[in-house]
Amino acid sequence: MDRAKAISKYVRISPRKARLIADLIRGMAVLDATNQLQFNGCKAAGLLKKTLDSAVANAESQLDLRREDLDIVEVRVDEGPHYKRVKPKNRGGRHTIRKRTSHFTVVVGTE
Repeated sequence: MDRAKAISKYVRISPRKARLIADLIRGMAVLDATNQLQFNGCKAAGLLKKTLDSAVANAESQLDLRREDLDIVEVRVDEGPHYKRVKPKNRGGRHTIRKRTSHFTVVVGTE
């Protein structure tokens, strides 16, 4: 079983939102998953599609596999660091805002 992997780090979307889209394509064939992501309107779909295309390109160039034969073996969305920002509140106080980031991992291969 040949596998190729692509990782996107520090993507500026919350992991919870990205996992909803990752669950849609888990275990699908690459062609079906590409169509699913292309016509989905979410921001996470476009970001995951870039990572999927990178994993497919790695499989084609390094392992000499064809796009039609590939399946998605693993899709993982991990939590990255938070950007911490502050919003002013009443009476001189402040409220912390955490801008979340994600790490995407996509593994494609043949069964």
